[in-house]
Amino acid sequence: MAVGMIGLLAVTALCLIGLVAGAAVIYGGGKILPGVQMAGVEVGGMSETEAAQALASVWNDSSLILRDGVRSWSASPAALGIAIDAQASAATARAWGRSGSGPADALRAITGTVALAPTLTVDWQRLSNYLTEAKSAIDLPAKNAGVRLVSGQAEPSPAESGRALDIPATLDQLRGDPGSELADGALDLALVETAPAITDASALVAQANALLAAPFIVHGYDPIRDEWTSWSAPPEEWAGWIAAATDAESATGLALTLDPQGPSELLRSRAVFGDERFVKVEEAVAAMQAAVQSGHAEAITRVWHQPTSYTVTPGQTLARIGEETGIPYPYIQAANPGINADALYTGQTLNLPSRDVLVPLEPVPGKRIIISRAEQRMWASENGQVVFEWPVSTGIASSPTAPGVFQVQSHELNAYGEQWNLYMPHFVGFYHPGPNVEVMNGFHGFPTSATGGYLLWTGDLGRPATYGCILLSLENAATLYDWAEEGVVVEVRP
Repeated sequence: MAVGMIGLLAVTALCLIGLVAGAAVIYGGGKILPGVQMAGVEVGGMSETEAAQALASVWNDSSLILRDGVRSWSASPAALGIAIDAQASAATARAWGRSGSGPADALRAITGTVALAPTLTVDWQRLSNYLTEAKSAIDLPAKNAGVRLVSGQAEPSPAESGRALDIPATLDQLRGDPGSELADGALDLALVETAPAITDASALVAQANALLAAPFIVHGYDPIRDEWTSWSAPPEEWAGWIAAATDAESATGLALTLDPQGPSELLRSRAVFGDERFVKVEEAVAAMQAAVQSGHAEAITRVWHQPTSYTVTPGQTLARIGEETGIPYPYIQAANPGINADALYTGQTLNLPSRDVLVPLEPVPGKRIIISRAEQRMWASENGQVVFEWPVSTGIASSPTAPGVFQVQSHELNAYGEQWNLYMPHFVGFYHPGPNVEVMNGFHGFPTSATGGYLLWTGDLGRPATYGCILLSLENAATLYDWAEEGVVVEVRP
């Protein structure tokens, strides 16, 4: 037994001697002690130069983690403005076990693992800018008390506190020792709790119940095609959008509003046409917000049109293309800078501007004016009923009234046409002949010659007579002037 113990002690002694001898070789050789790690890199056994190269390479290709205790994001060190001083870090790694409590530290490195913090430099302005830009994605806004639908009835929903990124505090906790703070490859973000503005929305329950008795319907109006499209959300869906907002004008100090995320998702997923038409989501959500605030569950938004293209066919000119597409040819020419209007060729692709350029104002959905050049007649309708039907005169062949969909944009009691030296009573302008052209074509009564003072074209109603405008009798022009407010759509048909 004694002999066995003596043998074991002898073996142990030999191992310690071997370990010490090996450590002495490493220690004296100038290499970093085995077991030393830095920034996730095992630098033990490397020379200082090798370690610096390895640290720089790994750091530049790595990502840092930003975390708030629950969520995490990744970002490159360069984007954050955080760089490693590879040479200084390697020197720190090599010095481990060679200064201070040298033997004890050396033994720790030789027999186990030692993780050291790298030496880092921080561009504080860049880091601050990055966090400022990321703040909106990191913040969790407080949620006001609102209402929710339970078993078909609205009831109050509780408020929830939020959390907001505290950039100064985040930077301060990093300033002391960036290397130690980021030794695990993560930057811990400092967040502060934010309180909701509204903690009790019980006063809005009755109002919410009245609204949630029906689906929310969004009507999209296309003034170019004079078409309506509707999208709806049932009560159980849009009840989740309702929130409370402060309202100084309300007796309770509160008003119902909509969390924009729900309406936005509805529109982006359902308001899809499959052609050039689209809905401006933010504009539609604003209309929905206004509807709820006024106690309605219906809203109207406009359907818009993207620019399109056109392929030239044999024998076509810009004027003919304008007639076919309903876009005055100067607009087409402006959309194709450098085009040779006199040398169009078959198969040529032209850019067509959005038709909305000719309907720049908010349309009046209930009113519409239709003009037929072929019949030299116009119809004005309101809420689907024709209220006026009159004979008109459109432009002569050398200066025709352009076909297309336009819009009432101006009113002038007695407009003066300098080019023709005419006064045009009850002028209602509805389109510019071309982009950046100040003059407008419009409706007006029999014009008066500025030199002779006599009326023109009094016997021409029912056949082309003007230079592009729409001629009416004096009485009809006065009636239309008062009826057609700015925004009313005017459709000129061939």
